[in-house]
Amino acid sequence: MNQSQQRYHHGDLRSALLHAATKRIDEQGVDSISLRKLAEDVGVSRSAPYHHFADKSGLLSAIAAEGFRQWHKTARTIFEQDSLPPSARFRQFIHEYVGYAADHPQMYELMFGRTLWQAQSATEDLKAVAYPCFQFQVEMTRYWQESGLLPAGPEPLRLAQVTWGTLHGIARLLIDGIYADRSHVEQMCDTAAQLFMQASASHE
Repeated sequence: MNQSQQRYHHGDLRSALLHAATKRIDEQGVDSISLRKLAEDVGVSRSAPYHHFADKSGLLSAIAAEGFRQWHKTARTIFEQDSLPPSARFRQFIHEYVGYAADHPQMYELMFGRTLWQAQSATEDLKAVAYPCFQFQVEMTRYWQESGLLPAGPEPLRLAQVTWGTLHGIARLLIDGIYADRSHVEQMCDTAAQLFMQASASHE
């Protein structure tokens, strides 16, 4: 065993592999990922990653799970800013969501795209992180409805799905290059927020 292999403890190696994999995805895309390449990136034996991930799908699920954990943390931080009015938090949430997708398109694609979900290869560990993340968005939606910010009539789950679908659509336009002008992203986010809040006002 060489020195680079010796410096990792069990938990450290898993973290190092995830860090290297996330960097590789951001720079080169999901297709660049393999357990063998990661072993080379980190400087361990080719068999070492298999002690932590059964296969490539397991690795990708673990990477996506970390992405969801970070996004959930960001969303909760925005939501719990009691010093800001609900409207400001709502706008910030929209800007952060679309901004994350624009800044990290490869990671966003892994988290919300077909690679894992359509192929039904998402692990239970990933689902245990991703589903509560969306459930938190439902909770935020219910709060914004109770605050009079969003329409009170729709069921919170359905309204959360519609708002999320709108943000996802904007994100996909940017990621897919259909609407590639980042200079207008701020205006698009503000317009989305305004439309939803106007919908609430029209029901008063």
